[in-house]
Amino acid sequence: MEKLLSIAIPCYNSQDYMEKAITSLLDEKEDIEILLVDDGSKDNTGIIGDSYASRYPGTIISLHQENGGHGEAVNTGIRYASGKYFKVLDSDDWFDKKAFKKVIEQLKALEENKQEVDMMVVNYVYEKPSENKQSVIRYKNVFPQNRIFTWDEIGHFMPQQNLLMHSIIYRREVLVKSQLSLPKHTFYVDNLFAFQPLPYVDTMYYLDVDLYRYFIGREGQSVQEETMLKRIDQQLLVNRLMIDTMQLSLRENKKRYAYMVKYLTMISVVSTILLVRSGTKEHLKKKDELWQYLKFEKPWLYRNVNHTLLGKAIQRKTWAGRKFLSVMYDISQKIFAFN
Repeated sequence: MEKLLSIAIPCYNSQDYMEKAITSLLDEKEDIEILLVDDGSKDNTGIIGDSYASRYPGTIISLHQENGGHGEAVNTGIRYASGKYFKVLDSDDWFDKKAFKKVIEQLKALEENKQEVDMMVVNYVYEKPSENKQSVIRYKNVFPQNRIFTWDEIGHFMPQQNLLMHSIIYRREVLVKSQLSLPKHTFYVDNLFAFQPLPYVDTMYYLDVDLYRYFIGREGQSVQEETMLKRIDQQLLVNRLMIDTMQLSLRENKKRYAYMVKYLTMISVVSTILLVRSGTKEHLKKKDELWQYLKFEKPWLYRNVNHTLLGKAIQRKTWAGRKFLSVMYDISQKIFAFN
């Protein structure tokens, strides 16, 4: 019998925290499928996964693979998923139980009314215990509530409002149609997950609940600036794959296209700021190569990105232009606690 929602939890050396992610889901075990993907862990991650699978047959599936990185673990989750809808939960994050109950209730209500949506959107929370700080990203000003809607009905996204992996629940068929296949051994593929399927999303539902709790502050975390600089080539690969996703036909839906340009611009700005802040000749060359790639591969898209405020600022090669972007990056970190 098809479950309502499949949740993939990519796990790599996650023995110390994965159980919090798993137990945050179990109150809704009758309606969900949990796919624990052990990505070649060296600790007891796989043993813990097998133990949970034996205790919750029919709800938890324990999968093992050679190390392929976060993206390949998500790919495996999609391949084995059988639920109508699909979501990713990282092993060091968790769901709010009350919010999750409301999500399941709403998905069931859609089923009972013989309705379906291509994507459900929920709020997410940056959890930064080291500073005793929480930052909630909501979409009440962007999306209609308590009904199905399309891109034509959406409002204006603020700079901090992006549809990230944390806020998205896809209908699984959308992922199949988009032929999403995340690159192996690459960080930051969550941006591709939240971007590449969007051309196949026509109907949406926004539920104003704070579901996803995104932990910030673990040592060596992929979003820490020092770590991102070490993995800058992976960030640039994701950036280029996002550029490749964009096609001229997307311009037919103006609001969807405008959002995708906004998101791509943000990722390109992050890549550029990291390279500029490093300041090495090698990194400044890579910055220029990224923008040349966009300009020559998709000149029409380059014009649209360059027309945005951030796009204009990012192209300024003066010290003042670089300083402005660096300051804006620091301010964003403090306001939203994302890094």
